[in-house]
Amino acid sequence: MNYISGLRKLVGHDLVMTVGCGVLIENEKGQVLLQRRSDTGQWCVPGGALEPGETYIEAAKREIYEEVGIKVDDLELFGLYSGDDRKIHYPNGDLVYSLSVIFKATKYEGTISDEDSEVLEHKFFARKDIPDDLFIPDARPIIDWKNDIRNVPVE
Repeated sequence: MNYISGLRKLVGHDLVMTVGCGVLIENEKGQVLLQRRSDTGQWCVPGGALEPGETYIEAAKREIYEEVGIKVDDLELFGLYSGDDRKIHYPNGDLVYSLSVIFKATKYEGTISDEDSEVLEHKFFARKDIPDDLFIPDARPIIDWKNDIRNVPVE
């Protein structure tokens, strides 16, 4: 059982604060890999929640391997995201406030897979072709990528 599942047994659907670690993966054509979520059908940044004791990089690598089936090693910090758009109401009733640490990678090993139960599909998109139906908490990092803006705040 992962940390969030254990916590949910104690607090039910009440608000839980988490740290999400995601990766904007670019292919050799400069397109970004997005993931269509199975719970909402919206496009998001591949990634997931940090587990106790993990570093941000360890969590990002683990989540990419679990959800996408590939290994990434050249992670560089793309952005740190917090704010009102980070409050998430999941279809199952869970409420989460998720801070996000988003990395960027330009190399990966393996074959992209859609086998994870949280995933409907993965697809690469050019900057001009980013879909409109984005998962709200991931919209800012995806739009920042589209506009070639890094979001590493200093305040």
